[in-house]
Amino acid sequence: MALDLTNAISAAVNRLLYPLVRVLLRQGMPYGAFGDLAKRVYVDVATQEFGIPGRKQTVSRVSIITGLTRKDVRRIQTLPTADDADAIAHYNRAARVIAGWRRDPRFTDAAGEPIDLPPEGDEGSFADLVKRFSGDVPVRAIRDELLRVGAAEITDSDHLRLRVRAYVPSGSEIEKVSILGIDVADLLTTITHNITGDATNPRFQRKVAYDNLPAEAVDEFKVIVNMKAQELLEEFDRWLAARDRDVSPQLEGSGRQRAGLGIYYFETDMAQEDNP
Repeated sequence: MALDLTNAISAAVNRLLYPLVRVLLRQGMPYGAFGDLAKRVYVDVATQEFGIPGRKQTVSRVSIITGLTRKDVRRIQTLPTADDADAIAHYNRAARVIAGWRRDPRFTDAAGEPIDLPPEGDEGSFADLVKRFSGDVPVRAIRDELLRVGAAEITDSDHLRLRVRAYVPSGSEIEKVSILGIDVADLLTTITHNITGDATNPRFQRKVAYDNLPAEAVDEFKVIVNMKAQELLEEFDRWLAARDRDVSPQLEGSGRQRAGLGIYYFETDMAQEDNP
């Protein structure tokens, strides 16, 4: 049984590493750099999550758990930690501005559609929108970003018009790679919970897939997915926003939790899968 589980884990890791290594090689990251990152994560997880209650985690115990030498553990603990907080914050702020523009009645018409906003003004302006949903970030920075990625445009009357339903980084590989880290980590965290967590409290994890579809059906399916998935996400966005303290500071309640739902489309050419 243990051998079967080891084989299953090895096969799963092998499968998930393929797309990751593809990204790493395209971005010019050699194995040595990836190896150091993997060692760092092994050391961090062993230190933070596999200690003995009431006792300080030691280098020797981390070495035993991870299979790394004590010298390697000490070296890795001195390495600087990679940080993409600025890119993530940039993405989140732009996404929140667009979401607010689409759902807040101060920035929508009677039909609930986003209205064209004057650039300045105390209420109902683009500056007001940014202040409400993006904190202390300069209005010009958000404006330039939305214009750059084509999410907004300037009208003949110098108002700003929203052109999209969601923020998708365009041309910024830093943001796109940062999203890779967040989204894949969220999915793996859910899968890990469902494997090792409380069986009476599983997290939602479902998918639908068929493997003998004609290309025409796939093209049609993409259109359906884009429409219905976006509608569902916007419905959940409205529900969560009404309960988020950053959006509604008057809300009370205990703790601080992060929760959400991710939807992703996938597609594989089975001819390539069968003949690698």
